Amino acid sequence: MLADVLIDNADLVATCAGPGPRRGSAQREIGAIPNGSVAGFEGQIVFVGSAHDATAAVSLTPNAQVIDAEGCTVVPGFVDPHTHLIFAGDRRDELRRRLAGASYADIAASGGGIVKTVDATRFASEHELIDGARKRLAEMLTFGTTTAEAKSGYGLGLASEQKQLRAIRTVAVAQPIELTATFMGAHEVPVEFRGRRHDYVKEIIDVMIPAIAAEQLAEWCDVFCEQGVFTPDESRDILEAGARHGLKPRIHADELALSGGSRVAAEVGARSADHLIYVDELHARLLADKNVVATLLPSAAFFLKLGRYAPARMLIDQGTAVALATDLNPGGGFTTSMPFVMSLACFGMNMTLEEALNGATINAAASIDRQDTIGSLEAGKQLDAVIVSGTLTDLIRVGGPVIRQVLKRGRVAHAKLGSDPEI
Repeated sequence: MLADVLIDNADLVATCAGPGPRRGSAQREIGAIPNGSVAGFEGQIVFVGSAHDATAAVSLTPNAQVIDAEGCTVVPGFVDPHTHLIFAGDRRDELRRRLAGASYADIAASGGGIVKTVDATRFASEHELIDGARKRLAEMLTFGTTTAEAKSGYGLGLASEQKQLRAIRTVAVAQPIELTATFMGAHEVPVEFRGRRHDYVKEIIDVMIPAIAAEQLAEWCDVFCEQGVFTPDESRDILEAGARHGLKPRIHADELALSGGSRVAAEVGARSADHLIYVDELHARLLADKNVVATLLPSAAFFLKLGRYAPARMLIDQGTAVALATDLNPGGGFTTSMPFVMSLACFGMNMTLEEALNGATINAAASIDRQDTIGSLEAGKQLDAVIVSGTLTDLIRVGGPVIRQVLKRGRVAHAKLGSDPEI
């Protein structure tokens, strides 16, 4: 078979191959190939197997790129299925307050939190939003992210939400990371609607969703179902309205309490229920039964100092597919690194390294309905790959500069300074 790129002679290729998402004991299976190679042609994978077999199976084009991966581990490109990528303003002062003992509720009550970012984002130009997003995406790429979800939700009004989503659309074609957009006008009740929240829900359903859908600005509709934010009934109404207009449902659920979000996710057939710090066994089984992916965000729990993490071990034992994401945001998601999230998943949520890898790849791809095209190294899928210097375990060395190269659609999109990608 013809190939224009060959990642050759890796110590290990972790394919994460097979139907996605992976559940239960299958979440530990990573399809490991010792002394492996991966070949691609025009952005698609054409061969995955042993380096010995690659010699006979692959014919290289005259200008093919050959990457010597000896001493390295090759894994699928990371998929980050929950980010608040587009925002303006700076809330790092809240981090310092949190370190001094202030709670999430304390900060919100004093005018901080989401509403502070809303003020800054409404004021910012679309160009400023794009410029900030480009910088974040460039950093995400260095940590191996090749695909990401990106939400609105810091506009909380039609014009500002459209501005955010248009910024996502623009930045998606201006850099290597593939993006899918989520409308999240139901991120918070804006200050001008406090005391008449029903009117804001009606605004989302009757005005925002139809306009967003008509302009094809988003693939998904999300809502923050939580005590003090949107009730289960409101969340259900919003997500069902989104579905009527072709926006697929996902939901922020059970982050600060068992608030009913996971039940709503099961009822509306959400693709993903995210956070789930307080989910119990009953609701975990509901998610499993309805094929809802549990997208866990341990970095949010870490930076918000919530004192607990989502019960990943219980969710996996109940048969729920578990994905991982950064929750990149200005207030409680101070990381762009999926390897750091994997480290927290292993040491904070008791996931195995293999479970975390599948959570950051094939299951994360399933969380955004991309499991058939990305998330694993299999013939016919996009050649999105990360070359790790050293072993798989080196991937969760916090702060270790182990990402040697990142390929998107078969082309090197990032290379660590000093690495020699070709032989």
